[in-house]
Parts: sequence; structure tokens; C-alpha cells
Amino acid sequence: MPNWSEVLTEIQQLQGHHLQLANQLQGQHLQMANAAVDDIRRKYLQNLHNHTSRNVIAYYSGFLSKPGIAQSDINDEDKNGFMMAVHKLDKAKGLDLILHTPGGDIGATQSIVNYLHKMFKRDIRAIVPQIAMSAGTMIACSSRCILMTEHSNLGPIDPHLRGVPAYGVIEEFKRAHKEIQKDPNKIALWSNIISQYKPTFLSQCENAIKWSNEFVQEQLENVMFEGEEDAKKKAKNIAMILADYKGNRRHERHIHLEECRTIGLKVERIEDDKILQDLVLTVHHCYMHSLMNTASYKMIENHNGVALVKQQAPPNQPPR
Repeated sequence: MPNWSEVLTEIQQLQGHHLQLANQLQGQHLQMANAAVDDIRRKYLQNLHNHTSRNVIAYYSGFLSKPGIAQSDINDEDKNGFMMAVHKLDKAKGLDLILHTPGGDIGATQSIVNYLHKMFKRDIRAIVPQIAMSAGTMIACSSRCILMTEHSNLGPIDPHLRGVPAYGVIEEFKRAHKEIQKDPNKIALWSNIISQYKPTFLSQCENAIKWSNEFVQEQLENVMFEGEEDAKKKAKNIAMILADYKGNRRHERHIHLEECRTIGLKVERIEDDKILQDLVLTVHHCYMHSLMNTASYKMIENHNGVALVKQQAPPNQPPR
């Protein structure tokens, strides 16, 4: 299977062919060039399906090449893309869900997971070619097993509200209480800090932490470790480690394959199947080229080429 540069060469060659056709048709150069990227990507996505005999849906965010786009994270609009991608698939074949995402809204994540479980009776494998952070890790933990490469990673699941770590807020309140009890002269200092939080924000943080932990623990217990005698204990321990704000130090911490196995997740090493490795990484290269070289910033696509693609709008035009 081709590597990164070979995929790019193949795209460029097909683009050249399409551009020649565009010249003959007197226009549509950009559309024809983008069509080459789509054609190559869909060819290799179909090849992956042919190898596994399972349904394949790729969920890709352009957060690496197009940072700062608010809708590139997991949100409720993604449900439409998944509904479109699932429609007409043979649900009995299960689902291989390829994930590349920085995370996003836990409510949307829970809803998407619930929908996919109902459609495929929980017969879902998560494939992480590079990065599935935060809520992306939650989706991966909702699968029967996770397929990872040596260079791919999951991340902590501690929730953030308004860009602020919920655990950090609680720790800050505890520290303020402790220091003020010890030295009342610090009231003024802590008042300036605590006053930045709106009323009920502390309880929102507490609820978000509980929601995140309970969701991941429930998914691990009822899906990944379904039927196992110690499923509840395993699930609780893994959720606790993934949510450990102090232990993980930062929400951006990368948790790689061996550590995922060490904490107890069911992880398969993609490199153990060389054919699968080539297929998965080629598909990944195709999506990276699509996100880097077109206006697309999010793609939800099945192996039949049915897709929802979100694109950056040109100036003064609404998003597509």
C-alpha cells in the first residue's frame, strides 16, 4: 500500500487527468481537482472494507491543519452525518469506526454512541490511526475493542467547561477554602480569583465530572467488558485513571498504545496485521491530504462514499 508521498503522487496524477478534462470542458478546474482527492480516498476506504468485510465509517476532524474552527469538534450536527453514513448499510456486518478528533461535547458524544450501538448492536471496533482525544477517547471506550498503531494515542477524559478544566476549578475552590481558613488575610486575594466564576459554575463542574466518569465507566462495563465477572471493577479503575486530573497533569496528554493496555483497555496493535496496517494508514493519509488541501474541515464518510463534508466558507458566504 502507498505511503504519504505516494498517495499524494497518485492524487496529483489523477488531478492532472481531471484538469485536462476540465480544460476540454472549459472550466470547473477546482471542482475537478478536488474530485481527484475524493476518488483516491474512497478507493482506499473501499479497499479497507473489502479486507475486513465490515462496515467502515471514517470520522475525521481537520483540527490539526485548520485549528480554531469551532465546529471541527464533536457536536450534535454530527448525528446527521452518521445517520447519512449508516443508512442502507448491512448492520449485521458490524462497524469499524475510524476516529481522528480532538473531542467535543459530551452530550453529543453520548447521543452518537447511543445511536451507533442501536444500529450495530454494539458490534463496533474503534480504529485510531493517530489521535482520538477527550470525547474521542470516550467514543473509543464505547467499542468492543480499540485498534491503535504505535504512534496513535487516546487522551484524558476530564471535562472542560468554557475552556476551563472542571477538576481545576474544584481544586482551586478547595485551595482557597484551605488557605483562607489558615490565613484570613488571603480573602481579598482569593475573592478576585473566585469572583471570575459565575454563580452555579462550581456545581456545573461537579456535574460534568460525574457525567463524564459515569458515562465512560458504563460503556466499558457494558460493552468492552460485557459478560466478564470483574467488568465493573475494571471499568471503574480505567475511568478513574483516564479522568485523573492530577495524574495526567494536562488535558492534552497523549496516552499511547502500551499505556492503554497497561491501564486495562482492550487494545489491538494494528502493526500485528501488516495488510490491515497498510490499509488503515493509507486511508488516514488520504483524509489528511483531503483536509489539508481542500476547504474541508470535517468529514463523516462510509466505505460506499456516502459522506457529510463540512467546508470553510469563502468570505461573505455562509458555511456549507
